[in-house]
Amino acid sequence: MAHVQCCRAYLDIETTGFSPYRNDLTVIGICIEKGRKASFRQFVGSGISCNPIRRVFQNVNILYTYNGARFDLMFIRSKLGIDLSHLCVHRDLMYDCWSRNLYGGLKKVEKMLGIRRKLKDVDGRMAVQLWWNYRNNGCRESLKKLLEYNREDVLNLIYLRKKLNVA
Repeated sequence: MAHVQCCRAYLDIETTGFSPYRNDLTVIGICIEKGRKASFRQFVGSGISCNPIRRVFQNVNILYTYNGARFDLMFIRSKLGIDLSHLCVHRDLMYDCWSRNLYGGLKKVEKMLGIRRKLKDVDGRMAVQLWWNYRNNGCRESLKKLLEYNREDVLNLIYLRKKLNVA
């Protein structure tokens, strides 16, 4: 009998605000981890659509997010009509943190656990500003920094899962 390898996904989104009804998705970052191989994808602006996201999740067994149950997955469901929790098991690492008395946003928890970050000056509020600077002024550097920030958020979820010793 062949051994079936677990396929994990890590996801983080960037938006123009907190409301999935009034605001827009700007970036969806996804890392797919299968065994020792990992691949990273980002969907940006008008490139964010339903079918490519569904395809990415075709073989995913488990999805990890931070505050994804209350934010990321809700936003994706509202904007794209996809309920990712119906495509795979969803594990929100924020609740694993809470069970260990680690409270706060992802950056605060990373600090507590010694998870390093290259972009220390970027947060969610600045991510919105970077997006609008790109959209309104065509600033490619702003987009580059936003994508780098999103990538770091996604990849740090892997470190967080491992630090928490979550399967």
